[in-house]
Amino acid sequence: MLYWFLKRIALGPFLRLIFRPQVEGAANVPAEGPAILASNHLSYADWLFMPLTLPRRVTFVAKAEYFTTPGVKGWFQKKFFAGSGQVPIDRSSGNAAEGALASAKQILAQGDLFGIYPEGTRSHDGKLYRGKTGVARLALESRAPVIPVAVVGTDVVAPPGKKFGSFTRPMVRFGEPLDFSRYEGMENDRYILRSITDEIMYEIMRLSGQEYVDMYAARAKDEAKKAEDETRRLEREAAAEAEAKQAS
Repeated sequence: MLYWFLKRIALGPFLRLIFRPQVEGAANVPAEGPAILASNHLSYADWLFMPLTLPRRVTFVAKAEYFTTPGVKGWFQKKFFAGSGQVPIDRSSGNAAEGALASAKQILAQGDLFGIYPEGTRSHDGKLYRGKTGVARLALESRAPVIPVAVVGTDVVAPPGKKFGSFTRPMVRFGEPLDFSRYEGMENDRYILRSITDEIMYEIMRLSGQEYVDMYAARAKDEAKKAEDETRRLEREAAAEAEAKQAS
């Protein structure tokens, strides 16, 4: 109930009025039955705008900590995340990746839409990074079609590392469903999983127009941070050297 209250009465109308999000290809999402919505990930606002363009509920998995924080703050946090279409990762397996997969399969088994970001984390520079193969395993084990999704402009509305950005009209594009039934029974073949994942990422790239980088987003972030730290170190050394020359 809270999900539909936020989407139809509280948060949804506000976002539509202010940002007027655009949508293309919404008819590619089935009116009923399970489907995996595999999207690029530019901003924390992605999970707000993408579901807003569909009449059906879209569910994502979120860190279990969002649902287990004690106290009043934890209660409100749990209600918000649950109400905005997120469920906690199933920790019974003891592994976050396996737990996310288990939670996702439960959602799809109920005939619902499941949203996933194959990159695993937000892009720090607007480029599209290599997808993780969990989306491929999920597609094969659940036998649900995969809908590639491109969300464009959310990194302008809510840039990475900042609370606020500038105004633009976000665009959400839904591609045609991808059927991987030809690979049934091959969910443990890592080459098949990589092939499926790359096909999904190619479709997302085609829809989004992003530059593709064959590197995991988390590693790219780490390398960018190291380069930034090194640049700052060199700048400090140069400044200290300049001060020393002036003093002498």
